[in-house]
Amino acid sequence: MLSRSGSEDAAEPLDAGICDRLFEGLRDARRVLLAVSGGPDSIALLHLAASWTLRTGGPPLAVATVDHGLRPQARAEAEHVGAAAADLGLDHAILDWVGPKPATRLQERARAARYALLSAHARDVTATHLVTAHTLDDQAETILMRMARGSGISGLAGMRPRTMLGTIVHARPFLGIRKARLVATCRAEGWRFFEDGSNRDPRFARTRWRAVVAWLEEEGLGPERLGVLAGRVARAEAALEAAAQAAQAAACLEEVAGRVVYDGGRLLALPAEIFLRVLARAIAGLGNTGEARRPLRLERLERLCADLQAALATGQPIRRTFAGALVWTRSDGTLTLMREAPRRRGGSAAAGG
Repeated sequence: MLSRSGSEDAAEPLDAGICDRLFEGLRDARRVLLAVSGGPDSIALLHLAASWTLRTGGPPLAVATVDHGLRPQARAEAEHVGAAAADLGLDHAILDWVGPKPATRLQERARAARYALLSAHARDVTATHLVTAHTLDDQAETILMRMARGSGISGLAGMRPRTMLGTIVHARPFLGIRKARLVATCRAEGWRFFEDGSNRDPRFARTRWRAVVAWLEEEGLGPERLGVLAGRVARAEAALEAAAQAAQAAACLEEVAGRVVYDGGRLLALPAEIFLRVLARAIAGLGNTGEARRPLRLERLERLCADLQAALATGQPIRRTFAGALVWTRSDGTLTLMREAPRRRGGSAAAGG
């Protein structure tokens, strides 16, 4: 449905001063690709970023809209974005997710396809930065969803304002801004936007969590407080990662391509969280493909960590396979991780030398 009028519960539109602060982190970009779907968040992003660039001499902009092929209205919405971009003097591309659509985990796979398309297009147009319009409301939903899945500290830090998608910087300048303010901005300026009906479809987990966020806000746990929590957790996460990096370097006895050996005594002396992180970093550092490219399951990693700690403490050798890595301890107190040999088509590992 196309929207262009109404009130937004006294939410204040964004002004130029706020936008200057929000977009300042893009000043080092060679070119910026704006991901614009046609909803109020991204329509606000389109107009505000264009105004900021014109006003301050910021980097050149390009615009892209992903059509997932899941809704009949999506094409018209993408074309509306294209017309709005053209009015601002900006190039626009519609990126199509082609091929059969999965019957399960649709939103998760659509998201993966969306970022693959956007990253590839960013490279095609020589953009160094991809900008999305995620808001504080999105952050709150993400934190609660990750909490329900049993996420660790890293996940509870929520989305980061700035991350990497390969060589492309992914920036989220609105991550501290409520969605209502972006809607209010669009309505105050007369910028037309679309409401995606799937955002109200209870079949999707994020829609259900959106209702939970609204209920929690009434109880005093709103997006602002969850955003503060995410910031504090991110600060703790950075400190823990720095400690893990230093501990990993100190415990490493030998490292060659696809194989690393650690001093088990040094590892045992570490706090459990740092031991866990050293193990995760070591597995990720082996550079496997396939299973090891998936995020490590925290519960499985915790069990492996407990097994290794017990083995190192007692001197009893153990051997495990985990996320594409062979992991074993020896009676001499060392812990070794090695990249697992690729599996043959029949399912067995190829013979090693």
